Amino acid sequence: MKRILMGIFSLALIMAMPLMPAPAAAQAGQATAIFAGGCFWCLESDMDKVKGVLSTTSGYTGGGAANPTYEQVSAGKTGHAEAVKVVYDPGVVSYKELLYVFWRNIDPLTANAQFCDHGTQYRAAIFYGNDEEKRAAEASKAELAGRFPQPIVTQIVPASTFYPAEDYHQDYYKKNPVKYKFYRTTCGRDRRLQEVWGKEAGAHGSS
Repeated sequence: MKRILMGIFSLALIMAMPLMPAPAAAQAGQATAIFAGGCFWCLESDMDKVKGVLSTTSGYTGGGAANPTYEQVSAGKTGHAEAVKVVYDPGVVSYKELLYVFWRNIDPLTANAQFCDHGTQYRAAIFYGNDEEKRAAEASKAELAGRFPQPIVTQIVPASTFYPAEDYHQDYYKKNPVKYKFYRTTCGRDRRLQEVWGKEAGAHGSS
């Protein structure tokens, strides 16, 4: 469904959007985390609400093709997933807390799809950057294992090259609030989150 909507809106967006500078790398006192949870517009919006998150970048990772385009990824031709790179202040929010937020903003029970978007490009995944992140991700998954009758199928895999998405995808929910809300509602994201997580659905903090 998202691909259909983009076919309608993308040309106008490309023409209207000013060029954006490339996202800055994490600096001293900052850390990065990479998550995939279906539509990167939505996950970017969710992560931006977390206190201590400094910036988010929508992009593509986990595949084998260099410099992929949205058209290639959305067609499932590259092996990449839509993902979000989160730059955060670990003095304010921990990686463990980001994991808590991530889980409660995705459907961890559906493989190779999230909500109305289907295909490996919309898979849910945690891309860890080091052994500490791997251990934390696996521990967070294990904590949830007994909560559901179905297995948790979200991937936990090593981080690879992250390719920022085209400029018109960055901060899409801010630039196009009406279109974003229409997409998120018709895709059934929040409805499914309520089914899976109940009162914890859409959490933006760990308490």
